[in-house]
Amino acid sequence: MQNTTRDEWLAKARTLSEALPYMRRYAGRTFVIKYGGHAMGDDSLAEKFARDIVLLKQVGINPVVVHGGGPQIGQMLQRLAIKSSFIDGLRVTDKETVEVVEMVLAGSINKQIVAAINNAGGRAVGLSGKDGSLITARKLRRTQRDPDSNIEKVLDLGFVGEPYQVNPQILTSLAQSDIIPVIAPIGFDRNGDTYNINADTAAGAVASALGATRFFLLTDVAGVLDKNKELVPRMSLDQARAAIADGTATGGMIPKIETCIDAVEQGVDAAVILDGRVPHALLLEIFTEGGAGTMIGRE
Repeated sequence: MQNTTRDEWLAKARTLSEALPYMRRYAGRTFVIKYGGHAMGDDSLAEKFARDIVLLKQVGINPVVVHGGGPQIGQMLQRLAIKSSFIDGLRVTDKETVEVVEMVLAGSINKQIVAAINNAGGRAVGLSGKDGSLITARKLRRTQRDPDSNIEKVLDLGFVGEPYQVNPQILTSLAQSDIIPVIAPIGFDRNGDTYNINADTAAGAVASALGATRFFLLTDVAGVLDKNKELVPRMSLDQARAAIADGTATGGMIPKIETCIDAVEQGVDAAVILDGRVPHALLLEIFTEGGAGTMIGRE
């Protein structure tokens, strides 16, 4: 029993030793992490995620968390008896709905994540895209082609937006402190109207504006899978585009890959799609040679 315990500690010591070069490489760098999916709804995984974020800050990395909250929004709309519809996977958001979206995202969810990070020993501060004029939004324009007439019509999704401009000043100021920003994907336009922004898109825009070293998308799948359903550990931009074009990537993975491509093209060193359901997936990706997901980079 004593030898087993000693062997376990030796294994942990080796892991820490192997992590040292990565800690030195990434000290002072900014990582943007989009947090959502199953990992956010599981208490045990949420606690581990919070500890991992605090660890990143402790070793000199500047983590910036951007979170989603679609299921929680749906539950609150149900409780308030507000009907909600979707077009192409996007929630149609009227004035009444966007008030609930802001309340859930910038209120309850944001503060839960902040509290978890603080309980893990960090100092987190909750923000939305409205704080410090962080995210100026514009109305998202989508079109849909009628299969019978072949006429393209413009879809009105209401107060669903996309990032138009990101002002990273408040985040760069916080990077010089021990504070960890946690951002709800709510933006506003020049008329002062509030917009619900897809969390992946918002996180990618923030990562680009900050010139982040890494942009992590935590999902409910292992990463990008090839045609044999095997994980692809690394992709160039051309390979990522080809995976979409040849049908290797399907469904919800397509917009995630597109978000990663956009982020890398706009200055992020590399973007990573990884499984948030795996405990400590972030640490595995950052501090081990093998990684844990699919990294998309320029080469």
